[in-house]
Amino acid sequence: MIQTKIVATLGPATDSLEMILKLIAAGVDVFRLNFSHGTIEQHAATFRQIKKACEQTGEMIAVMGDLCGPKIRIDPVEDDEFEIARGDKMEIVAEHMVGGPGRVSTNRPELVKEVQVGHRVLIDDGMVRLRVDRVLEDRLECTCEIGGMIRTRKGLNLPDSDLEMSALTDKDREDLAWALENNLDYIALSFVRSAKDLQELRELMPLEDRCRIVAKIETVQAIKYMDQIIEASDVILVARGDLGVEMELARVPILQKRIVRQCQNAAKPCIVATQMLQSMVDSPVATRAEVSDVANAILDKADCVMLSAETSVGSYPLESVEMLSKTALYTEDEMRLRNRASRMDPALTMRRVTTAVAHGASLLARELEAKLVAVWTDTGNTARLLSKTRLGMPVVGLSTDELVCRRMAMYFGVIPICMSRHREILQMLRDVDTELLKRGLVKSNDLIVVVAGTRLDQTGATNALLIHLVSDGETNVPVFA
Repeated sequence: MIQTKIVATLGPATDSLEMILKLIAAGVDVFRLNFSHGTIEQHAATFRQIKKACEQTGEMIAVMGDLCGPKIRIDPVEDDEFEIARGDKMEIVAEHMVGGPGRVSTNRPELVKEVQVGHRVLIDDGMVRLRVDRVLEDRLECTCEIGGMIRTRKGLNLPDSDLEMSALTDKDREDLAWALENNLDYIALSFVRSAKDLQELRELMPLEDRCRIVAKIETVQAIKYMDQIIEASDVILVARGDLGVEMELARVPILQKRIVRQCQNAAKPCIVATQMLQSMVDSPVATRAEVSDVANAILDKADCVMLSAETSVGSYPLESVEMLSKTALYTEDEMRLRNRASRMDPALTMRRVTTAVAHGASLLARELEAKLVAVWTDTGNTARLLSKTRLGMPVVGLSTDELVCRRMAMYFGVIPICMSRHREILQMLRDVDTELLKRGLVKSNDLIVVVAGTRLDQTGATNALLIHLVSDGETNVPVFA
């Protein structure tokens, strides 16, 4: 059983109930609905299939909706494409028009007032590069530095320009309303530039809503304000696609490691995404470099690895998930052999009772070589903190709340189980034993560490550690630590 969590994007290749069931069996923990493609009706139909699959399997699978964000795109061009060569002149005009050789427009006309001379204009993930020579009231005059094909609706990036625009489009607001109405577990915000963008999103979410926010890191500005963004979000997603366009591609691997490390220190889950197994869109076998990339993300202590086109439109979605799972299995085995599991900095973990208990549980579990740690949680926070200690053993997240269990599907090494909790501690332990034995997670007389709160009427009151021997009959009396 692997501890790294797998996020799979659903699309035309995988939106049937049969395929979703296969993906769950192969190890998917989180399904992503990409609002950049498809209609609300299509996503609603896919979401219904996910719910059916979860009911059939009994698995706690999280669902993440991914907002498009303010992506700048080329307006329609004649015959849908034309070629531009190095040295050619190109105008980007403010008025909407059907473009062609020498002139195009975009879905965001006001950008001509926000770009300066010398700024780069990157089209189609940087496959075409222009440089701004002159800024006029109604257009930008540019010279092509790297030639290629310019196609309708291809993305346009301005890595040198500080654009004044909302983090949310009108479409994003509609998609968000649907996501909240249907109780999605996570909502991802694209092209985050600062914590202010996340605040704009939070203000649209009712205070009582329990959906968690994923900040997608894919802009130069986000790197500048990384600490604040991590603080303001619930999960970080390293979106290497646009990040590799916005800045020097050779910087991306180091930035990935830095961001994952910052998330580890802040006890926030981190997803590494984009082209993890890109060749498997068309091939049943991954390249050696791709497998190494996945392994390195896991070695860096990423909580999740994500598949995009591989599972949404690829020819081999199931094989892609199986390859991720197999790579994670071997990588985690090596991590355990090397004893590379890291401990959280006590200075960070002793700030509150809950974090102190999580830190103590990780120390006890390692010292006693416990089979697993079972943690009762009302919000998922204690399980999240334990996840970041990289125990090298399973963390079983126990909650009476299905939404909290689905949320924990995102956390590295956490096995979410939804069950009722008895108020009396010994009976609670008997119930836990029964559930763990039934699932084959433990055997009788295995030693486990149980983390719980003694105040059932108070959320966030995790305050007790119990060292416990599993019993298939009369429960052993626990030792309080």
